[in-house]
Amino acid sequence: MDKIASFTINHLKLNPGIYVSRKDYVGDNVITTFDIRMTKPNFEPVMNTAEVHAIEHLGATFLRNDKSFGSKTVYFGPMGCRTGFYLLLNGDYQSKDIINLLIDMCKFIINYQGVIPGAAARDCGNYLDLNLPMAKYYAERYLNQVLLNISEENLNYPE
Repeated sequence: MDKIASFTINHLKLNPGIYVSRKDYVGDNVITTFDIRMTKPNFEPVMNTAEVHAIEHLGATFLRNDKSFGSKTVYFGPMGCRTGFYLLLNGDYQSKDIINLLIDMCKFIINYQGVIPGAAARDCGNYLDLNLPMAKYYAERYLNQVLLNISEENLNYPE
């Protein structure tokens, strides 16, 4: 059995960033999968499920309501390793194309007040496992350390 593409990336050299993980074709449409890597794999502690869950709820809410990308958002959700998220967009995109979108998403999370969207038993299968303060911490950290100082090494997978 062949390794899937994401398991061929050298995670010992992978830094936080925005990477095009793959492009799939569904009919005439291109679906671009982004690797939104928020922590350095195998070098930093992974994010806990509560903050990952909060980022997922807030990020998905923001993305699906965005005027430019809302109708193009196919999926936003966590990686099993808890070092980041996958964002699937309908369209042929490069990493640099979504920098501003992710900046705005992080600012939305950082400034969010109130009850997290979907944080109710009726709406979510694990609604008690959400941590807004830590979600804000990781969003601010990613914004300041990666997005506002982005370089080519944070936009292209290491060789």
